[in-house]
Amino acid sequence: MRSGHKARLAAVTGAVLVTGACGSAGGVTSVSARPAALSQAVAATATATPETPAVTATGSPAPAATGTPVPRVPPQTVRRPKADEPVQVPPPRLSDFTYSFPVQGCRVTYQSQLLVLPKTTVWAAKGCSFVSPVNGVVDEVNVKNRWSASTDRGADREGRFVTVIGDDGVRYLGGHLERVAPGIVPGRRVTAGQILGQVGNSGNARSTASNLYFAISWKTDPSLWWVRRGMVNPWNYLDAWLNGNRTLSPRDEMTAVRNRTGATPRCATLCASKPKPKSKPTERPPRPDDKHITVGTLSGG
Repeated sequence: MRSGHKARLAAVTGAVLVTGACGSAGGVTSVSARPAALSQAVAATATATPETPAVTATGSPAPAATGTPVPRVPPQTVRRPKADEPVQVPPPRLSDFTYSFPVQGCRVTYQSQLLVLPKTTVWAAKGCSFVSPVNGVVDEVNVKNRWSASTDRGADREGRFVTVIGDDGVRYLGGHLERVAPGIVPGRRVTAGQILGQVGNSGNARSTASNLYFAISWKTDPSLWWVRRGMVNPWNYLDAWLNGNRTLSPRDEMTAVRNRTGATPRCATLCASKPKPKSKPTERPPRPDDKHITVGTLSGG
């Protein structure tokens, strides 16, 4: 009895195994069985594999969405390293000559543009030192203020002045001086920065503030006073000498202007002087009657 029961159980088990084998090989049974198996595999994997946290762009795990506020990191101040001191580079040497700004020891202002003549009016306090712009020789000196408003002679308009012929071949004029320094005479050798006089307002600057009339030209006869008054715009050179580039020379520009105009050009600007005023006739005493005048030599008797 018991052995027969075991035999029937074994037969049923074998049939079940055969049916499962056929279903796995293909057919209708396999279509419905595979999704269930996949679902069970995914569920098992999800259960067996721990959750991997998300990673942010910076490489650190993103905080879990637990509802806890993320602490704010205060901004940090970035301290820049202290820079080294700038290296002082001397200006390039532009010529073989060394120049000085023509007014020393005082605050100055001047215009860097052409007004009437190629010259510059350097405004400075009365008594400031006018110095030689370069090594050279004194050419002309006028210690007397000969200018008169009634005549306005061109040769006298700068009042007291000194000119220097530099070793660079350029003539420099300083006019409207209050006085000429002692010992400054034609033919005197001077050096750059040597005092030639004091700033004033002589000449036709009588009604203006004190200033230095500064002009650049070339050596001519004193009768060609209009050349002395300025032929080369000087402000580029003044700018350089004032700001530390003391080797910028006007020699080349002066030579170019002289070649273009000639060494003895005719006067073209502010040339005419005022005519001399006519003297007022003085009141003469009444003339005596000529008929009653005897002309001759008195003789005694």
